[in-house]
Amino acid sequence: MAFGITRDELNEWKRNVHNEQIAFLTHYWVDKRFPGCNTVTKVGCSNLSILIEWGKQYGLKEEWIDFKEGYPHFDLFGKHEYDIMKNEGQLEQLKRFKKA
Repeated sequence: MAFGITRDELNEWKRNVHNEQIAFLTHYWVDKRFPGCNTVTKVGCSNLSILIEWGKQYGLKEEWIDFKEGYPHFDLFGKHEYDIMKNEGQLEQLKRFKKA
């Protein structure tokens, strides 16, 4: 479940994913398996070839793609999340939830 974002933000992400764009969505997230991580960024695209190629530049493996709810995406968190978001010019999303 996504916390800290609006329905409009979620719907915009879904639209962009559906339209074969690389789309970023950061929200609060807590998972005991990943202590110290309080956000996750979903990077999605419905065109798997585009998503796979995008992920390769960051060492993300095809088998890490999550297909939940028909929106293929990588889940980014921790240092990987920060480094990728910085490189992609998307730090504003992280700043909403923590200091970037």
